[in-house]
Amino acid sequence: MVNLDTDRRQQLDIIQHDAFRYFLDFSDPDTGLVADTSLPGSPCSIAVVGFWLSCIPIGVERGWMTRNDAVARTRRLLDFFLNSEQSDAPDATGYRGFYYHFLDMKTGQRTWDSELSSIDTAFLIAGMITASAYFQGDAQSERDIRRVVTLLYERVDWRFMENESAMVFMGWKPETGFLPHVWQGYSEAIILFVLGLASPTFALSKDSYAQFAKSYTYLGEGAMRYLHAGPLFIHLFSHSWIDFRGLQDGQLNLDGADYFQNTQRAITAQQAYAEQNPNRFTGYGAGSWGLSACGGPKGPRVLRDGRRMTMLGYSARAVPFGPDDGTLIPWAGLACLPFNADVAWQHFDHLMQTYPALLNHGRFPDSFNPSLRGRSRGPEGWVARRCSGLDQGLLVMMIENYRTGQPWALIRATDLVRRGLDLAGFTGGWLECL
Repeated sequence: MVNLDTDRRQQLDIIQHDAFRYFLDFSDPDTGLVADTSLPGSPCSIAVVGFWLSCIPIGVERGWMTRNDAVARTRRLLDFFLNSEQSDAPDATGYRGFYYHFLDMKTGQRTWDSELSSIDTAFLIAGMITASAYFQGDAQSERDIRRVVTLLYERVDWRFMENESAMVFMGWKPETGFLPHVWQGYSEAIILFVLGLASPTFALSKDSYAQFAKSYTYLGEGAMRYLHAGPLFIHLFSHSWIDFRGLQDGQLNLDGADYFQNTQRAITAQQAYAEQNPNRFTGYGAGSWGLSACGGPKGPRVLRDGRRMTMLGYSARAVPFGPDDGTLIPWAGLACLPFNADVAWQHFDHLMQTYPALLNHGRFPDSFNPSLRGRSRGPEGWVARRCSGLDQGLLVMMIENYRTGQPWALIRATDLVRRGLDLAGFTGGWLECL
């Protein structure tokens, strides 16, 4: 457990609690499903539900909800997914144990013509497994949680998403079949392979992880060499659940460095890019960085310095090759606390001192662009009207991993994750502990 002075502890208490409350404010009371964003009419994102299930234990331990309430909310969600329609019908909730990326908040049916998503299902299952690891009591309600999680995990037909070359598709649609993209090269999908390999029912083939990893690309040299994945979230999402410190898989070519250290180097690269500021955007610097997938301003705009530029809207903004239109993610620093606390606090302090109006009801917005003039005419510039459930869940989990390591500890205690890491070729670190 990290030692914090009173001011730092209070700052984290406020940010983490308000991020946690997103899930209470934007969940449906009947289905338990959670909205993708805070915008009116937003559908549920199953990935956001996965983060919510992982945040519930944190809420109990921090006194933000009772254990009984936590059990009830967890059961409601699990029962919904257990009993929702699994078929190839276009308006079903899922198929072959997978679920559609976006669901109607009230009915739970597929919406937005979304895909049956391999990665978002993996995040959902990771949240379920976290809940199962936490609710280990003898009460029937907690036994039921463990039983239903096992049923839902073992129902996922991971092989359905695998092609003849042991590559895993990103998704499938009932109208058109598999998406043309497969998971290859470093990405947030490591947890997908860990869960898929460990399945006792419909496991991915043994070669699938090696196929995924063999097209890794690297940037930098020596101690700054790291796996290229431009958007910051890629370096964080799987790490929300899995503690990669000391783990080696035989695929990573970083002279002994591990995936945790790789994320540390990616954070350094993000900061260095903002300091270099090759496109001369307002506000970039050592204390103001963070490019990732997010919403943003769209269409032709005039920057504060008079330049005209076409803004990207929703885009996976990336370092160092772009795209980049001056839009930053305000949650970057605190989400990186477990990896580099000094840099993370520098980012947070700069943000609060320079852009005090960013926090809305205690929550960070999806993004902001200080290179544009915003509605308030303040230094924040253009500020997104929405909060994202993924951002809020990531903040709750990563702040807790920094403070107590609870999410990591829950996953370390699960035999199936240990088995999946072993089958993917990981050794070292906590895997060596009995």
